[in-house]
Amino acid sequence: MLASIRDQDALEASPLGDLLVFVDPESDVEWLRSTFPLVGVAASDAGGDDLRAALKRLQKVRSLPDIPVVRLQEAALAAEAGLAAQVIEGGLGRLSRHMANVSTELAMLRRERETLFENYRALENAFHARNWDTVSEVFSHEPSTDPKDQGLATLLLQSEIEQLFPVSSYAVSGFALHFRDIPTDGAGQLIVTLDYVESGEGIAEWLIPYGSVTPGWNFFSLPKACDGSHRTLRLKISASGGIPPELSLGHVIANERYAARARLPHGDLDMRPLAFRIFTGLPGVRPTALPNVFVPSALISGRKVEDYRLPVELLRAIANVSLSPIEPGFPTVRFLELEDAIVCHPLSEGITAGAVRRVVAPGTARISARAVIDHPEGKPATVGLMLVPLSADVKGEIATLAGGGELPPTAFFSGWTDITAAQPVDINFMLEAPAPRTMDLVVLSKATSNSVDFAWLKVFNFRLVKYLETRPARERADA
Repeated sequence: MLASIRDQDALEASPLGDLLVFVDPESDVEWLRSTFPLVGVAASDAGGDDLRAALKRLQKVRSLPDIPVVRLQEAALAAEAGLAAQVIEGGLGRLSRHMANVSTELAMLRRERETLFENYRALENAFHARNWDTVSEVFSHEPSTDPKDQGLATLLLQSEIEQLFPVSSYAVSGFALHFRDIPTDGAGQLIVTLDYVESGEGIAEWLIPYGSVTPGWNFFSLPKACDGSHRTLRLKISASGGIPPELSLGHVIANERYAARARLPHGDLDMRPLAFRIFTGLPGVRPTALPNVFVPSALISGRKVEDYRLPVELLRAIANVSLSPIEPGFPTVRFLELEDAIVCHPLSEGITAGAVRRVVAPGTARISARAVIDHPEGKPATVGLMLVPLSADVKGEIATLAGGGELPPTAFFSGWTDITAAQPVDINFMLEAPAPRTMDLVVLSKATSNSVDFAWLKVFNFRLVKYLETRPARERADA
């Protein structure tokens, strides 16, 4: 409780004496360093005025509520002070007892948690002592090579391959895929996702660079073995950039449900599944016995992952939002109909930019594209992608980027990627959090040398991935 030094003689000997902090309105509020005031007490009008003047300095501390000032009557000072002391000490006592109970329950929960982990450790030790393998193979479909196979590399770039697992999801802890051919100059990554068919709920996602894939079997580990109800697992595989590794197919089967499929028709997928193996373990426990495994790059539990591409009608409406003092005699930003590509020719000064309106859907978490300088004598450049809100000033954001400043939190930039005529590049743009709303996509380029001769920069093969929540909002809040 606070009081003015004017009332110190009257209040110090009262029942409130041990609860009071006396302040001087003329001095600084040093008492705030060790005091949390609840109420002010005044035994005189002058003391009340001084106390209110001192409390005005607390208005800059926004987290503190307004502190009331209670005026005690001089005739009944002792009685009123005793009543105020009982009220304050009673409330503090109840709060102290509540905090003591909470601390006791927290200590009990910690002991129960330690006991639970000890039980888990004892269970694992018992499994190891009896040589019980925590991961076992329950299904295998061996690869089958057909001389007439065309290969699935192009299909992985244009679409995605889906494969249903012929076993229940319960206790599944990992799987393996067979690759029969690995390109030596492949620059890109495989995109592998696993989800439940019944709910569309995702489990995990793997982003595997081509260089990490080895010929033969490659193992993929789940974050933990699937638990809960028995459901159907669906594997999705696609690729971004370069020449992806060749997936192996298995023998022809009679059940069309478990044959591999894709959105685009392909002759090799005629009643043939992928060559794959499935492993199970202890439900809810992380697997540990798979060799040379790829661990998930992202956990997407509770979300549905959906790939989508940019519609041609929107790409056709690309707008030139370049920021450069040079006005060349040829179009620097345009859409190529027959190639479904965006031309973004850099200039020797400034930034060349093309904006595609309203193409990035809410929930988008990843964008990938392929960039190439389509002339053997083209000069080097650098390319990037940027996402901006619909209400943003696109040229203002580009000016901020050109000046080296920081973009606002509502905009996202992939960073600059160098490109030459000798080697195409892949742009893989991962957002830290899914896009909260519909956004514009901006393709950017700028020169890296004094010359931009024949620097016909093309960006194409846009692929976007968005996450869709499958649980109701109230359920997520309760969780």
